[in-house]
Amino acid sequence: MKKIIFTLLFAASFVGTAQEKEEEKGTFTLSGTVDVYGTANFADGSGTPGILIATPESANGFGLGFANTVFAYEKGKSGVVADIAFGPRADDANMAGAINQLYAYYNVSEKVTVTAGQFNTFLGYEVISPAANFNYTVSYLFNAGPFSQTGIKLDYAASEDLSFLLAVTNGHGISSIDSNVTGDMQVGGQIGYKGQFLNVIYGATGADATNDDLYLDYTGGFNASESFYVGINAAYANSADADAGYQGAALYLQNSFSDSFALGLRSEFFQANGSSDASVTAVTLTANASLTENLKLITDLRLDSSEDAAIEVFGAEKSVAALTIAAVYSF
Repeated sequence: MKKIIFTLLFAASFVGTAQEKEEEKGTFTLSGTVDVYGTANFADGSGTPGILIATPESANGFGLGFANTVFAYEKGKSGVVADIAFGPRADDANMAGAINQLYAYYNVSEKVTVTAGQFNTFLGYEVISPAANFNYTVSYLFNAGPFSQTGIKLDYAASEDLSFLLAVTNGHGISSIDSNVTGDMQVGGQIGYKGQFLNVIYGATGADATNDDLYLDYTGGFNASESFYVGINAAYANSADADAGYQGAALYLQNSFSDSFALGLRSEFFQANGSSDASVTAVTLTANASLTENLKLITDLRLDSSEDAAIEVFGAEKSVAALTIAAVYSF
């Protein structure tokens, strides 16, 4: 009888130890994207507005987007994310060499998370990775606003519908490899309700620059039907000291015809304010087709128009049309 009891106790102890080791192991994930494109315009000269590379005037024929790899590890209440990206698109968006994002986080509770490091901005409708955007070329609003910030943020999920965010960061024009010797900071916040987000940032954009830059941004959308989606982005930015800023709005209309094919129309108005105002409109018709579970083909037919020499790359033109076809692979 004693031998049986001892055997049972030993087995229970072994199972408990195995479970503890399993819980201590943590979870590692690896994901990423790769994208390439071909582009041509119907104007005199090379280039494509909104292609999101450091030299959009060089975009002609075939080109590379970026290779993006995300390493994530979580154990218990904490975790880290290292988002590494290479290529022309990364050169335009990264703040520090190959680093797109690099941060650690701690889940204080099921509702509260604290994140510290470099993270993509919470402003705007579009993001850096083309795999997460419906269109391949980006809007003027996305190009004008911050891409990433370095600092600390707190996320609070009050309920399934209501969320809050508070952030204290360096000015978003200061990369994470720069020394913020002047202590130029920003404070930001977000209120989210049922997929609608109101964002604000105030402070310095860059080192030794104006420190009264205000950014207001609304991002949201709704399903008009089972297949038709309406997305909205509206933004306003201004610095009284610099007497400069911008304002604009973009409407995203997307209809899914099947699980693998959708058409979308993005219509945008953007105006840069300063000593003289300059506005531009851009209309993009996009076909988004999933060839496999991992590979999709994004085709943008885009028309930019401006009477104020405000078209990206083509300041001397009043209108520019461009066709871009991109292959985006996600894993």
